[in-house]
Amino acid sequence: MKVSGFTIARNVIKYNYPVVESIQSILPLCDEFIVNVGRSEDDTLKVIRSIKDAKIRIIETQWDKSQKPDMLSYQTNVALKECKGDWAFYLQSDEVIHEADLPKLKRLMETNLDNKEVDVFRFKWFHFYGSYWRYRIDGGWFQKQDRIVRNDGSIESCTDAFTFCRKDGKDIRRKQTNCFIYHYGWVQPPELMRQRRVNAEDIGFVALTEKERTEAYEYGDLSRHPIYFGTHPVVMKELIGRHELSEKDIKEINRHWWWYPPKMFNIRYKSGRREGIKQ
Repeated sequence: MKVSGFTIARNVIKYNYPVVESIQSILPLCDEFIVNVGRSEDDTLKVIRSIKDAKIRIIETQWDKSQKPDMLSYQTNVALKECKGDWAFYLQSDEVIHEADLPKLKRLMETNLDNKEVDVFRFKWFHFYGSYWRYRIDGGWFQKQDRIVRNDGSIESCTDAFTFCRKDGKDIRRKQTNCFIYHYGWVQPPELMRQRRVNAEDIGFVALTEKERTEAYEYGDLSRHPIYFGTHPVVMKELIGRHELSEKDIKEINRHWWWYPPKMFNIRYKSGRREGIKQ
C-alpha cells in the first residue's frame, strides 16, 4: 500500500497558516507529499521548501480568483491528480492530525485497500475558536469532513474544497474513522482574523458588513464554548505556547477544572451536543 499526502498553500505567512505543522503531522504515513503552492505575496514557497523532506514534491501554480470559491476545489484537484498512492490524504493548511491517531488510520487504509465499498474516510472535526482550549459545535460549523480518498480517479474535490464527490454523480461511500481533524483556522489574533475574513470575502466565501471589514474581529465570551481537555498534536506545541489568549484561558480552566477526570487524564473527546449560540 502507498499513501500520498496532498495540500494547497498560498500566503501562509501573511495569514498565519500552520502549514508546516499540518504537513509534518501526517508525513510519517505518506510515501509522497504533493504541495500545490500558489503564487504568493510572501515567502510561502520558501516555507514549504524549508521542511526539507525527500517525500515532498512542490507544484507551483497561479490561482485564478475569478473562479471564486471553486478556485480552491480546482487547485485541490490539481494536487490530487499528481498523487500516485492507493490512498490520497488531504489536509488544508490549517488542519492537523494527532500523532496518536496515525496507527489507527494506517490500519484502516490497509484493511480497506481492496474494499471497493469505501471511497473515503471521514473524520470528526474540532473547530478551535479564539483559544486552543475552546471549540465550536453550534449550528453552521461543520463537524465532520472527508479527508482520505481512494485514489483511483473516481473522486474529486468539490464544493469549495471542503469535501469530495464521486465524478459519476453517485453517493460517495464513507467509512468513519472516529479520529479527529484539529482545525486551527479560527485561533488567530483579532486583527489578523479580520484580514483573513476580508480575504475570504474576496474569494467569495462570506459577505461582510463594513464594520466587519474595518474593525478587529471579536470572539466574544469564550466561556460560552465547550472546553477541550485533551492534548493537541505535538507538532503544535510551540505555536500553542506563544498564543497569549490561550495561555490566559488555560490558566482559568486549570484553576476551575483541575478536579475534572477528563482534565486530569487529558482525555481527547468532543461533545456530541449541538448548541445554539448567537455570534
